[in-house]
Amino acid sequence: MSIAVESTMFAALHGDLTPHPWREPSPASDAYSLFVARSSALGWLAEPTANDCGLWGMNDAGLDPAAGSGYSRAAWFQVSLIAPTPVDRPLPVPAFLACANAVTARVGALRLQAVQILLPVQNLALPEGASQRTGAVVRLLQETGWFADLPLRERTRVRVTLDGGQNASIRSVAPDMIEWLRELKQDVFDDFFLTDDDPVLLRPAITDELWSGPPLHRVTVDGTLAEWSLDSLGWLAALLAEAGRRHQLDSPLMLSATADT
Repeated sequence: MSIAVESTMFAALHGDLTPHPWREPSPASDAYSLFVARSSALGWLAEPTANDCGLWGMNDAGLDPAAGSGYSRAAWFQVSLIAPTPVDRPLPVPAFLACANAVTARVGALRLQAVQILLPVQNLALPEGASQRTGAVVRLLQETGWFADLPLRERTRVRVTLDGGQNASIRSVAPDMIEWLRELKQDVFDDFFLTDDDPVLLRPAITDELWSGPPLHRVTVDGTLAEWSLDSLGWLAALLAEAGRRHQLDSPLMLSATADT
């Protein structure tokens, strides 16, 4: 499928990826084929047919399990959403990261230390003459039940940086986004606030043309996440995309996050 700039969604997983000992040096499957197989099995991959109802088309993917420690990139995935995201649906970031997580788990054991996600905020459809996407937000709040029974010891302080690239609007709307988030009844992400401390700086592994790069205008939020996992990060990313769209952002956001562990 061709790459559509306005609908590109990308994720890079950083950390230590230790390959399973039974994997051959030149395995038959790679990150691309595994991601295609998993997202197809779950009904999320758009096949090249006129009546297909999948969420995305596959662009590319890669693994680098020998990258080293720290914030080295271990795996990355890139797709194109096939249509504007309806007003009653959030960006499918949780599904996207679920497939990414399944692929890395099939390859090896990942100790996730940072994540970078390109959020095509402009792909979120807006109702005629309105700025709200209430149905999508309600769905995200319903999904908080998945995190309801986690032990308190799993709660993790995180730092999240949102970069608008060449679009400086994120700086002016961030305070209103935070205030809106505080109005929501959820405890997946709490005790959050804007900070002037060091941002999360991960070099974008995607060309500037696909996200309004290079990195220029950013804000950083500290908070507590229900757990340090791709499940909770996907949920948070989708919610932050809704917050941005609600406050008139109309270009991609590059989200980078690390855990304070």
